Amino acid sequence: MNAPHKARKRFGQHFLSDQSIIEAIVDEIAPKPGQFVVEIGPGLAALTQPLVERLGQLTVVELDRDLAVRLRAHPQLTVIESDVLKVDFRALAASRPEPMRVVGNLPYNISTPILFHLLGVADVVQDQHFMLQKEVIDRMVGRPCTADYSRLSVMLQWRYEMANVLFVPPESFDPPPRVDSAIVRMVPLAKPPLLDAKLLEELVQVAFSMRRKLLRHSLGRWLEARGFAGQFDLQRRAEEVPVAEYVALAQACEAEAGQTR
Repeated sequence: MNAPHKARKRFGQHFLSDQSIIEAIVDEIAPKPGQFVVEIGPGLAALTQPLVERLGQLTVVELDRDLAVRLRAHPQLTVIESDVLKVDFRALAASRPEPMRVVGNLPYNISTPILFHLLGVADVVQDQHFMLQKEVIDRMVGRPCTADYSRLSVMLQWRYEMANVLFVPPESFDPPPRVDSAIVRMVPLAKPPLLDAKLLEELVQVAFSMRRKLLRHSLGRWLEARGFAGQFDLQRRAEEVPVAEYVALAQACEAEAGQTR
């Protein structure tokens, strides 16, 4: 597993090589023997090896065929050779009695689609620890009335408690990426608001589609087209509306739609 492997640009591969950073990441994850942990994109096993040493067994999802072959040689790894966006994480969670934890160094080119893919199974996940581009994590944990607050902030914060727990500089990788990285901890809320996630996603996407303009130009028209009769202050920009208000609006729209059926 230590033979040279050239990073592939099309897979967005940047391999962790800084031992002190690796140890700090594993400490943040705090794996315990017997836990069910799934690692996305194990690559050259820099994080995989210290994880499996603490866990005893680890399931990994790897798209790169050459890396998957190497990983299968490890007796303590269960290897799923697949595009992570095609993995049925609900079925994976159901395959073991222990709660499922998910970790990984996510490919920067598809990090957001992976986060949305996992959003749909948050109810069967104990927690998630991901290495991502720092600017993506800044958006994930962004607060209203800031430049970082975005569609991603709203769509993840309604379902997770999140924290940026560790900074990872470019020189921690081989090859070094051109961006700073960080580790985010995502813990699904035990009692999330009940709502139609697809409706919230559509609503938030419309709201942030004209970020610089007042919501009456975007969300106002969307609500009007739906015949929404409730109250909502549209004399604000999308970034000024807290997550709780977007959630409440989605719930109100869903309730109205239910009454008119």
